[in-house]
Amino acid sequence: MAKRDYYEVLGIARGASADEIKKAYRQKAKALHPDSNKDNPNAETQFKEAGEAYEVLKDADKKAAYDRFGHAAFEGGMGGGGPRPGQGGQGDFASAFSDVFDDLFGDFMGARGGGGRGRAARGSDLRYNMRVTLEEAFTGLQKTINVPTSVSCTSCEGSGAEGGAEPSTCPTCSGMGKVRAQQGFFTVERTCPTCSGMGQIIQNPCNSCGGQGLVQKDRALSVNIPAGVETGTRIRLSGEGEAGMRGGPPGDLYIFIEVSKHALFEREETNLFCTVPVSVTAAALGGDIEVPTIDGGRSRVKIPAGSQSGRQMRLRAKGMPALRGGGAGDMFIELALETPVNLTSKQKELLREFEALSEDNNPESKSFFSSVKTFWDSMKG
Repeated sequence: MAKRDYYEVLGIARGASADEIKKAYRQKAKALHPDSNKDNPNAETQFKEAGEAYEVLKDADKKAAYDRFGHAAFEGGMGGGGPRPGQGGQGDFASAFSDVFDDLFGDFMGARGGGGRGRAARGSDLRYNMRVTLEEAFTGLQKTINVPTSVSCTSCEGSGAEGGAEPSTCPTCSGMGKVRAQQGFFTVERTCPTCSGMGQIIQNPCNSCGGQGLVQKDRALSVNIPAGVETGTRIRLSGEGEAGMRGGPPGDLYIFIEVSKHALFEREETNLFCTVPVSVTAAALGGDIEVPTIDGGRSRVKIPAGSQSGRQMRLRAKGMPALRGGGAGDMFIELALETPVNLTSKQKELLREFEALSEDNNPESKSFFSSVKTFWDSMKG
């Protein structure tokens, strides 16, 4: 059976453009797909026939040969690039269907059009690590930072071409950014070696940026650090990352906060803890002590008589502010009883005298040693 004319198969005129050929094949492929035509026994044959026609007509060299010699161009060695007898056009059909699949779904999947990628590519995001003091985290601050980044070249306006000229379509991949090679039944797709997947090439690269469209430069940015930040807080500055390739949108800058350790305060979320040493005498007799607060002020705290080491007292709303509002945390004062050292003979004598008179003034010691005696007695039994 003689093969039908490829133009007739796709329903187009001989002078049809590349876009008209692709559009016609898209319509045929959708209309004749076997999955949608289970009641039509000829659908699969017609489907493959359309793929074979498109594989030839989409290629400028094959199309020229076909226009001149018809089907004979691909028989007996003429041209040698079309469907081979006995193959049914299946190998080339896979490549043809891959084209139309890209066209149908490429925009949705983000895989279509290497040329589009070449014209505009989003810039990379940047990370900047910033260390602040606890006092700065308490008050918040505005800080100027220097960020080394890539910015759009002013000489070529980011195009990469001298004088800001538009890049030209890559002749190897026709702007797709990828090339296909037939390996048996399969069609293998690779990044175009000429344009490195960009889909475009620059004939006359810009002298300032070497055709990249970007130059390295330090930028000074003013950053507002809100009160209440803590280690791990991330601040996003939209559009302050690296410039996009060839006019693409810039990336973002992410600032990661690290709050330095403090000499006096320890932080747990919005609460602060401060360990205050007190003498044994002050803990026993009680009294007032003065403690620092994170805002630079002072607060007086009353120590109850008989306080033990580790006792905590709370100062409400003297902690860190909540990052997104909602008041402030509390500050906790923890007592640490300090044992006197380097005692004089007189002090030692007074302490021994005091100890002899304090047999009934140490309830915790009395309870502990009573438990120890009970334990030892039970072990003997």
